[in-house]
Amino acid sequence: QVQLVESGGGLVQAGGSLRLSCAASGSTSSINVMGWYRQAPGKQRELVATISSVLSTNYAEAVKGRFTISRDYGKNTVYLQMNNLKPEDTAVYYCKLSRGSSIYWGQGTQVTVSS
Repeated sequence: QVQLVESGGGLVQAGGSLRLSCAASGSTSSINVMGWYRQAPGKQRELVATISSVLSTNYAEAVKGRFTISRDYGKNTVYLQMNNLKPEDTAVYYCKLSRGSSIYWGQGTQVTVSS
């Protein structure tokens, strides 16, 4: 079993920055894909960014050039640096770990961007 705990959300003005963290514990393995997803009120959960075990990254078009995903194997943590935030980035952000056929989700952290 894997546990994921997100932190770093909050309220920020448009143009500001936040860094989200997701700490993994339990039966973790370095061979996995970790990522960030978000869900705004009334909308479906959508991919924000992913990073593989070989540090290959993938970003949604809406965040390219503004968000950066990274991971620290020593701390079993994945980060999402979010710059130049926009009101449309407001959502609950979820961390996800995929390993083979197993998928784990964190509890989510709220990000609110005011205009």
